[in-house]
Parts: sequence; C-alpha cells; structure tokens
Amino acid sequence: MRFKHYFITSNGGVTISGGEPLLQTKFLINLFKKLKKENIHTAIDTSGMFPLTDDIKELISLTDLFLLDIKHIDSKKCEELVGFSNEKELEFAKYLSDNNNKIWIRQVLIPGITDDTGDLIKLRNFIKSLKNVENVEILPYHDLGKFKWENLGFSYDLQNIRPATSEDVNKAKKLLEI
Repeated sequence: MRFKHYFITSNGGVTISGGEPLLQTKFLINLFKKLKKENIHTAIDTSGMFPLTDDIKELISLTDLFLLDIKHIDSKKCEELVGFSNEKELEFAKYLSDNNNKIWIRQVLIPGITDDTGDLIKLRNFIKSLKNVENVEILPYHDLGKFKWENLGFSYDLQNIRPATSEDVNKAKKLLEI
C-alpha cells in the first residue's frame, strides 16, 4: 500500500508472473480483492493452460489485464514443444474475449519452431477473432539461460536452435500485421 500513490499516478499496478500464477488461484483471489478495494490495477502473466474452474473464473473477474503467452498456435506442435496441447490456452483466450477482459498476446519466436509462415498466419487469424486484444508482442528466443541448465546437469532441449534475429522478428510482425 505504500506504493499506491505511485501506482495510481503512473497508471501502473500489480502484475503477477511466475512460474505460473494460476497455480496460486486462491491466494490471488484474496490478494486481488484487496487490491481492487484500493483501486489498484491488476494484471496476470500466464500461459492460460488451465481448465476454467469457478476459482479461475472468479480470479479472471478480478483481473484488469492478462498477458497471455500463446506457446504455439498448432496444437500438435504445441504438445511437442511444451508437453501439452494448446486447447486449454486457446479456450482461455476465447473466454477472456467473451467476457471483455483486456488481453496482451505474447508469442516467443523460436526459429524453426514458432516462426512458420502458415502458423503465424493462423495465429494472426486467431488473434483477430478475439475482441479485447490491446497489444501483441513478439518475444525473440535467446539462449541466455542455457548455462543454467548445463550447470544443473540438465539437457537443454533447444541446444541447436539459434537465437531469433531482428529480421526474424520483423518477418513475424509483418505476418501478424502488428
């Protein structure tokens, strides 16, 4: 609360990111109820890969903005990339749209994985089907965390993937019409 004046005057607020914030739904409901009483803007950075339970719907009703990461627009490719299909995250996005929640879509651009022209056109069409998308961001893949995996003795699955270039990002932005 000591930063409330700053939040209000700067049009800021509280953004919850992770890991995955929706794993802490009950806590966030309680936190966001308190923040709403103080007129503090609330945002959640999420993958949206969760069933739309009553608790999640309540949390959605208390959230002013969602930063939604779409891992991959193609369900099969999404499963290959992260171990899960994209059905829940796309359903989550549609629910946000249907309920007039503000959305920022974020796509990590991974050369050879999420930069296919056809997939980016499908993503563009999906985004256009949503009503309240205020912003679309392309986040270029980088390998800066690779050494952490190696230091922990883990295999780095994207070992042979090059970082995305500004040319890659510009091509994606053009295809997404952003």
